[in-house]
Amino acid sequence: MKLIEILPDQQNILISLAYASNNNFIGKKIYKREKSFLREEAFLALNKTINIASKMGFKIKIFDTFRPVEAQKIMWNFNPNPKYIADPKFGSPHSRGVAIDLTLCTKDNIELDMGTPFDSFSEKSHHDCLDFDYEILKNRSLLLGIMALSGWDFYKNEWWHYQLSETKKYPLLSDKAAGTNLL
Repeated sequence: MKLIEILPDQQNILISLAYASNNNFIGKKIYKREKSFLREEAFLALNKTINIASKMGFKIKIFDTFRPVEAQKIMWNFNPNPKYIADPKFGSPHSRGVAIDLTLCTKDNIELDMGTPFDSFSEKSHHDCLDFDYEILKNRSLLLGIMALSGWDFYKNEWWHYQLSETKKYPLLSDKAAGTNLL
C-alpha cells in the first residue's frame, strides 16, 4: 500500500508532527522522521481543505496524519483511555491513513486560539465544550466548517481530529506495509 507524502512547500501548509518530537503527551519521540502521509482519498480531501482555508485567508498546520499501528500501540500503552486514544485492537483512523490532526493559522503562521493545545485530553478539547469566549468558539467553528466542506468527519472529543467517513473499510497499516519508514 503506497501512501502519498504531504509536502509543505508544494501545498503551502505547515507540518509540525508532535510525535516526531518530545513535545507530545508521552514526552518522547515516537517517529524518527517528520514526514506526513495520507491515503489518496484523504490527500484529495486535504487539498480541498487547503484551498478553502487559503481562500478564507488561513493556512493549515498539521500535527499528525498516518500513524503506523506500532505507534498506536505505544500511545495506547502509555494512556489506555478510549475517550482519547483508539485501542489498537480496533485500530485508529490514523493507522488506516484516513485521519488528520490539524489547526488553522494566519497567513503569518500564527496558530488561531482553539482554547486548548493539541492533545489536551480534557473536556475542554471536546467540540461541544462552550466554556470559551466568542473568539475561540469562532475559531473552532471555522475549522469545523472548513473540514466539513472538504469532506471530513469530526471526532467529538478532539477539536483537532478529523477523518474520512467509513474509516473501517480501510485496512490498518504497519510502518512496513505503508512504506513510510517513520519508526
